[in-house]
Amino acid sequence: MDILLSILAPVVLVAFGYSVGTTKVVQEGNEALVERFGKYRKKLDPGLNFNVVPFIDKIAVEESTREQILDIEPQQAITKDNVQVEVDAIVYWQILDMYKAFYAVDNVHEAIENLVMTTLRSTIGQLELDETYASRDRINQNLLQQLDDASADWGVKVMRVEVQEIKPPQTIIDALEKERAAKSEKQAKILQAEGTVESIQMISKALQEQANTQKVLQFLIAQRYVEANEKLGESSNSKVVFMDPKALSEAMTDLLQTESVGESN
Repeated sequence: MDILLSILAPVVLVAFGYSVGTTKVVQEGNEALVERFGKYRKKLDPGLNFNVVPFIDKIAVEESTREQILDIEPQQAITKDNVQVEVDAIVYWQILDMYKAFYAVDNVHEAIENLVMTTLRSTIGQLELDETYASRDRINQNLLQQLDDASADWGVKVMRVEVQEIKPPQTIIDALEKERAAKSEKQAKILQAEGTVESIQMISKALQEQANTQKVLQFLIAQRYVEANEKLGESSNSKVVFMDPKALSEAMTDLLQTESVGESN
C-alpha cells in the first residue's frame, strides 16, 4: 500500500501541475489567440480554457470583443472651395473576428485610426465649407459606409461615426460673423420698411373713410411732433430743434387743397 501511494503521489502531483499549467482564464468580453511554435493553433473564449501547453503554446493576443471608442485627434482638411478646416471625430467599432483582426492587419487600432483620418479628409474635400455645416449627418453616414467597407476584411465592424467639430480659421469665422450681422441688419431694415408701407396704407385707407380729412392729418402731425421731441430729449448729445406745428399744419392744408383741386380737374 505504501509502495502504491509512493508511486501514485508523484503521478497525481505531475498530472495536477500539468492541468494547472495548461489552463488559461480569459476575461469576460475578451477572446485570445494561441500560437504553437509561431503558428496559429486555436482561439480561446471567455472563461476557463484547457490544453494550453506551457513553453510550447503562447498567448499571441488577448483583446476585447466589446464595442470600443476611438477618439480621433483634430485633423487638418481642405474643403472643395479651398478652405482649410480643423475636424475631429469619434468612431465606435467592434472586433467580430479575432483571427482576422490580428493576422489580416498589422495593428488593427492603428489601421482603423489611419483609415478614419484618410476617409475624413477625403469626405471633407468633396464638400464646400457651407455644406460641411449643413451636412453633418450626411458626412457621418458617408464616413460610416466607407469605413465599414474598407475594414470588412479586418474582422471588425464600424458601428457609427460622429463628427464632433468642423472649425475653419479665425479669419473665416470673423468674416462669417460679419456676413450674418449684415444679413440681420438688412432683414431688419426690410421689416421696418414693410411696416412703414403697411402703416401708410392703413392711414390712407382711414383718411378715405373720414369726412374731415384735414383734422385727422392735423392730429397725426401733432402726434408725430410730440414723439419726435420726446426722442430728441432722451439723448444728451442731441440738439433739440423746435418746429412750429402750426406751420406744418398750414403746409399740409395747402397740400390737401392742391390735391383736391387736382382731383376735381
